[in-house]
Amino acid sequence: LLLLLLLSLLCLRGRGQGFGQTRFVCTSVPLDGDVCAASAPGSGSAEELKSTVLQLRETVLQQKETIMNQKETIRELTAKLGRCESQSVLEAPGGEAKGGGAGRKGGFAKNTMGDLSRAPAAETLSQLGQTLQSLKTRLENLEQFSRMNSSSQTTNLKDILQNKIDDLEKQVLSRVNSLEEAKFNPNNESEERGKIESTLTSLHQRISDLEKGQKDNRPPDRFQLTFPLRTNYMYAKVKKSLPEMYAFSVCMWIKSNASPGMGTPFSYAVPGQANELVLIEWGNNPMEILINDKVAKLPFGINDGKWHHICVTWTTRDGVWEAYQDGTQTGNGENLAPYHPIKPQGVLVLGQEQDTLGGGFDATQAFVGELAHFNVWDRKLSPGEVYSLATCSTKALSGNVIAWAEANIDIYGGATKWTFEACRQLN
Repeated sequence: LLLLLLLSLLCLRGRGQGFGQTRFVCTSVPLDGDVCAASAPGSGSAEELKSTVLQLRETVLQQKETIMNQKETIRELTAKLGRCESQSVLEAPGGEAKGGGAGRKGGFAKNTMGDLSRAPAAETLSQLGQTLQSLKTRLENLEQFSRMNSSSQTTNLKDILQNKIDDLEKQVLSRVNSLEEAKFNPNNESEERGKIESTLTSLHQRISDLEKGQKDNRPPDRFQLTFPLRTNYMYAKVKKSLPEMYAFSVCMWIKSNASPGMGTPFSYAVPGQANELVLIEWGNNPMEILINDKVAKLPFGINDGKWHHICVTWTTRDGVWEAYQDGTQTGNGENLAPYHPIKPQGVLVLGQEQDTLGGGFDATQAFVGELAHFNVWDRKLSPGEVYSLATCSTKALSGNVIAWAEANIDIYGGATKWTFEACRQLN
């Protein structure tokens, strides 16, 4: 292109002349010769031609750079368009997300603080149905309590409860219908999810207030926590922190049939280490215990919708650990964070996995199910002591570090049941 432009200029005689008066004279230039050294009769000076050549060369370079920038811009826009199309497919109502699962913690790039899990509409409706059933069960427990008493006060309570059942059912069904009508409209999805979240939180709080009114009539440990939905706003926080521990035993009753994975029954985070002590079952992986971000897989088979008692013991010497299910040892190992004491001054949360101290919850890692009798000791329990706990023996000990009692736990967006079913069935 540059050579043709130069030859055309060399063939022009005079810049301001008309074509009718122009005489074209072409001069051949060798391939290895200097085009500026060749001059045609009547043409301008060699310096003018050289200046023109330099200007043309600069123009061509600028055009080349512009073309390269435009190509880069096109590539960026194409990539962004692809991401937008992919995101619209992932978040389309009633659609299914594509791709495999991510790893624990670092695999989840999206910050879900303040968001509900993006479940398809059908799954959300199913979860809401489960939540409603859970709320009705709790109200029925309170109603049953009132029937066991014959005073006029409890009769009034029964009437109040019945009215509240009707009112709560209408509210939840209204939200379900709104979601059903708006499930094909992505613009309304966030607004509807916000309304549902607000309603559920209000329902849980109102029922919890009713349950708190009966606290004086039951033992302080005869309750359980329930997490009916995979959210990042339902959790319980233990009021006490853990001390520095060179050994521990953590035991609890647990019930879940969530899939895939029941989530995180508890997590303990300290400044600078969010995974100081965590029990988690994520995706299709087995349940794991994390100590200072080191992992051991636990041989539990408990995701069947039935109550199970589990215990994990550990000592810092050689990192020796043992796992118990329903009073029987199912596994053991060593080299789990050896010679690392559990650090004090942390935050202990039930039902959520912490990415930051006391927060950073991810709905995909939330616990779904019921949990009770969460106790912590600063020593390794004996097999006999574990068996006593699993059989609800009157000889069973409470945790000397964390004991299961309503006064020791704060509930956020979740719920408590005053009747703990597992031990009542065993007894």
